Order: sequence, then C-alpha cells, then structure tokens
Amino acid sequence: MSSSNTKKKKKDTPQCALVTGADGGIGTEICRQLSLRGIHIIAVSINAEGLGRLIREMASVPDSIITPLRIDLTLPDATHRLMDFLDQAHLEPDMLVNNAGIFSFMPTLCLSDRKLESFIDLHVRSVTELSVAFGRRFAGRGRGWIVNMASMSCWMPMPGLSMYSATKSYIRVFSRSLEMELRDNGVHVLCATPGGIATDLFGLSPKLKKLALRIGAIQAPDKFAAKLVKRALKGKRTYVNGLLNRISIPLVCSLPSGVRMLVKHKMLDRGIVRP
Repeated sequence: MSSSNTKKKKKDTPQCALVTGADGGIGTEICRQLSLRGIHIIAVSINAEGLGRLIREMASVPDSIITPLRIDLTLPDATHRLMDFLDQAHLEPDMLVNNAGIFSFMPTLCLSDRKLESFIDLHVRSVTELSVAFGRRFAGRGRGWIVNMASMSCWMPMPGLSMYSATKSYIRVFSRSLEMELRDNGVHVLCATPGGIATDLFGLSPKLKKLALRIGAIQAPDKFAAKLVKRALKGKRTYVNGLLNRISIPLVCSLPSGVRMLVKHKMLDRGIVRP
C-alpha cells in the first residue's frame, strides 16, 4: 500500500472506538464489527462478567485489542471518571458509540423512582455528557465519529413506552442538531433508530424470539451492527434498519389516539404487562 493510501485510510477510519453497553447484544456485535476493521475497542459496561465474556468472544477476532472499563454510567461523575481513565491510560478514542440503555414496557406510574432516574441518566444525561466531552476533543482534532442509539419508538408515543420513547426521542433530536453543529469540524454524528432487534432487551422468550426472527419482525443483532458500522464509517447521519421500518415511520406517526388507547386497554389495563 502506498504512503498516500495509508494516510487516507488513517484519515477516513477510526483507530480507537469507545463503546458503551458493550457486554451483550448490539454492543457486543458493534465491538466485533469494529475489531474486524482493526479498530482498538474500549468496552464500557457496568457488568464485569459481561465484559469478561466479551473479551473471550473477541479472542476469535484476529489481532483484536479490547480494553475493558467497568463503570456505572448512571453515576453523576461517570463521564469525568471515564475521561480521567482515558487520560491516565493515554488512550485517545476517535469514535464514540453511545449504546448503553434500558427498556421497560409498563405504565409510567408503576415504574420505580430508580427506574425513572435510570432512563434519564442513561438516555439523556450520559449520552449528552459523553457526546459533548468527546465532541470537543474530536472537533479540536478535526476528525471523529459519534454514534448515538435511539429507537423506532422515538417516532411513536405509546402507553407503556412513555419513558423509553421520550428519552429516545431526545437522543434523535439532540443527535441531529449536534451533527449540524459539528459537521464543519470534521466530526460525523450518526443517530440509529432501530426497530426490534433480537437481544435480551425486550425480554422475549427464546421461542418467541426465534419466531419473530423467522417472520422478519425483528433483526439479528450481528446483521444490524454490520450495517450500522458501515454507515457510520461512511459518515452517514441516520440509520433506520429495514425497508419495513422506514415505511412504517410515517404510519406510526399518524396513528390515531384510539389505536394507542387500544394498546392501553388491551395490554396495560388488563394486566398483560406487569411491573
């Protein structure tokens, strides 16, 4: 490879990526996809056992480099502690993937105070603080990539999903605005709004998960992560997986309140979904 091509590759490809929620599901698959491209991974999670499992799984990827960091991103000083760790370890990520999150399908008033706080801490405060902290560093270098994980639910206010959809809506609007602010600084910001992904986030039984995959209601996390990483590295601004999901966005946005109330009456009020 010529020196000019080498310089181009270094300019157009991240060398080090920090991935939150890296211990399972989409996070693990994103780590795998980035590692396959020779990108050093800083894997962040609250789950020490999950990080250990990730390191073992990534051993099958040739020349992969994984630096684990166990930290609770809901803590008020989490971002400061994370940035201090990077500085002390002399690590300079040029890509941030805000993937950590939680899910709940139940009436808002049934959520515990801790659960309510976790939605705000993970989906709003942590995403904001990390995006700003890394955005400043990336802008100063004139290059960088930020990937923020929203959800299809950000387009569809629905009973039982109020905190999830509201905080994911924040991520979508924040990411789009941040992308416009950082574009002239050479920083790419992508917001992903995936539909159902076959992870443990939604609590589906293995049988239901297999059925949903077969009929195309949900997507395998490895396929989603592969396309997400590809789009992010190309500097794309959004990613909605699947033609069906892209078509359904205007449809779910225009759902009449009667349909939404049907969900409430049939599922929440009848106790199908319980705290």
